Amino acid sequence: MEFTAKQIAAFLNGSIEGDEDIKVNKVSKIEEASRGSLAFLANPVYKHYIYKTNASIVLVNKDFKTEQPIQTTLIRVDNAYNALAQLLEIYKKSLPDKTGISQVAHVSKSAKIGQKVYIGEFAYIGENVEIGDGVKINPQAYIDDNVKIGDNTIIYPGAKIFEHSVIGKNCTLHSGAVIGSDGFGFAMQTDSNFKKIAQIGNVIIEDNVEIGSNTTVDRATMGSTIIKKGVKLDNLIQIGHNVVIDENTVMAAQVGIAGSTKIGKNCMFGGQVGISGHLNIGDNVKMAAKSGVGSHIKSKDVIMGSPAIDASNYKKSYIHFRNLEKFVKRIDELENEIKRLKAK
Repeated sequence: MEFTAKQIAAFLNGSIEGDEDIKVNKVSKIEEASRGSLAFLANPVYKHYIYKTNASIVLVNKDFKTEQPIQTTLIRVDNAYNALAQLLEIYKKSLPDKTGISQVAHVSKSAKIGQKVYIGEFAYIGENVEIGDGVKINPQAYIDDNVKIGDNTIIYPGAKIFEHSVIGKNCTLHSGAVIGSDGFGFAMQTDSNFKKIAQIGNVIIEDNVEIGSNTTVDRATMGSTIIKKGVKLDNLIQIGHNVVIDENTVMAAQVGIAGSTKIGKNCMFGGQVGISGHLNIGDNVKMAAKSGVGSHIKSKDVIMGSPAIDASNYKKSYIHFRNLEKFVKRIDELENEIKRLKAK
């Protein structure tokens, strides 16, 4: 599909600098773009590419200021990154829409299937499953008994959803995601062995949630593990049993949250954050990558380090960490000087 700069600007409510009739038929990174490409500039780190890019059109923020002549056509918008997201969503919706149930998929007779559903090859749909309209269940996905899946949710190949899990509308579960596997619950016995505690709860995932590849969300021991609406989880994340993650919180890869911890709204966690069990994390909390959290965190706190502390205090302390060798050398010199003075 081809679009002119004029058409794109009209859709994004942007202003054009350059040729309004120039056409694009693909989207590229600004540093790799060729003629006929649409690119964008949102991060100032890539600013130098705009003066040599081969892209036909580049989306930029309205406050972007040029320092050299530019050959490409610019479309100025409020937020270039968001504008690109809008365009990519339109492109995605223009792709062919798969529907129908493969003859080699297993669909239980008691399952309730909505309208315009796609169920791919070798997918498994268990007893009493309820699947909403427009759901896409790709090949080799596994949907266990009594699972409910809301409208327009996408389940990618190899994802597994275990019994009694509830998945909301407009969710995305990427390949290898496991929803509702056993929580990690064991009771120590008198002979130092561990007895498994039956995990009889479920997982509830609300609307507009995205779960990355090979991320696991354990079902509750009793009650529910709950992922509330708008939450975005990256790949390779572990969510323990009875955890609650409130609305619009985002987590980067390899985060691990132990059982029964409660996470607030609008939090942002960097990669490899580790959080102990039975903690309360407030709203709007930010955790730097590799933070190790072993205590409750108040709303709006920004923390880093392991064990994690206030980020500004950590940065001040880190100056001393880096100079530790110098401090040890100075202490050794002072001790030697004291010995000499005592000897006199």
